[in-house]
Amino acid sequence: MASGAVFGFLAVAAGAFGAHALRGRMAPEMLEVYETAVRYQMYHALALVLTGFMAVRFYSSALPAAGWLFFAGTLVFSGSLYLLTLTGARWLGAITPIGGIALLAGWLFLAWASITAMAR
Repeated sequence: MASGAVFGFLAVAAGAFGAHALRGRMAPEMLEVYETAVRYQMYHALALVLTGFMAVRFYSSALPAAGWLFFAGTLVFSGSLYLLTLTGARWLGAITPIGGIALLAGWLFLAWASITAMAR
């Protein structure tokens, strides 16, 4: 839950930075990529908080896996997009899908945890 809260805080800060400091200084298509990073970071900050709440209420070995996948996926997905837009290093775009796959896997683990918790 704490990592979700920190990611949420950082997403708000990154969004404000993008809206105020980057608008007009970055090509519109790169600003759109930056905004995608912020949006996905916030979605998965909330997913981490949800995963933490579920872990307090239900036991499932899938919950820690979901949490770690959300955490790592957010770092890789959003982090690579932030770096891509701020540095212009296009090769970072090749790393982004790895983070996306981790995020997708996190959602599958969260779904599995939910299904197995309901079956008990």
